[in-house]
Amino acid sequence: MTKRSARRAARRMQEHASYGDDSNIRQLFEESQWSPFDTPKHKSDNCEQKYRKNIRAQNASQQQMLDAIDEAPLVFSIGAAGTGKTYLAIAKAVEALDSGSVRRIILSRPAVEAGESLGFLPGDMEEKLSPYLRPLYDALCDRLSSKRLKALMAEGVIEIAPIAFMRGRTLNNAYVVIDEAQNCTYGQLKMLLTRLGWNSSMVVTGDPGQSDLLPGLSGLSDVVEKLENLENVRAISFSRQDVVRHPLVAEMIEAL
Repeated sequence: MTKRSARRAARRMQEHASYGDDSNIRQLFEESQWSPFDTPKHKSDNCEQKYRKNIRAQNASQQQMLDAIDEAPLVFSIGAAGTGKTYLAIAKAVEALDSGSVRRIILSRPAVEAGESLGFLPGDMEEKLSPYLRPLYDALCDRLSSKRLKALMAEGVIEIAPIAFMRGRTLNNAYVVIDEAQNCTYGQLKMLLTRLGWNSSMVVTGDPGQSDLLPGLSGLSDVVEKLENLENVRAISFSRQDVVRHPLVAEMIEAL
């Protein structure tokens, strides 16, 4: 305690020497600190990273998707990467849960590796599937606090499951999001879509141009073509102009 008191006294003496005994100004840091105005050159001046409780559309396609989710029980959201399809779907799912419109959220995506094999993964079933379902966790963590998310998942209110475990289920009073649907076969999508129960909504997202299946196996385009004309089905298409990630993403999509 004596050493601490001595150090504090020495600091006070330095402050008095710098600013004078009558000054109310004290220097908190000896070196200049980071400023939020020091924005890197590659960032846009109007880039906002703050969290929004209520989401809002960034372009016309996103607004169409939000309106379609409110109007129809089944919505297909297909198109370019980085357009916010999954994020909007999960944000609307959390919104529906908070408002009491549904009792649970079910998120599902195929456990398909993106071009390389991960090999044997240690741990129980949940730990083995975690790398494949990580994108859904990321989107949920952006809309819910970590503590609340863990509590809702422990109670079964939010369920993240691979497509393989969806057969035979009837999803009543639920908000269902099928992500990365371009990696589903026609038979898998047929099975998933017929899980829809009473007072439930389903959003299917995917990019037909980024399928990790062998050519001709993805059933997303065929399913959308057959169902988009039904009265209670909406199909929203996104293009490179709707990309909301880094501007370079839109240019890469065009080039690749």
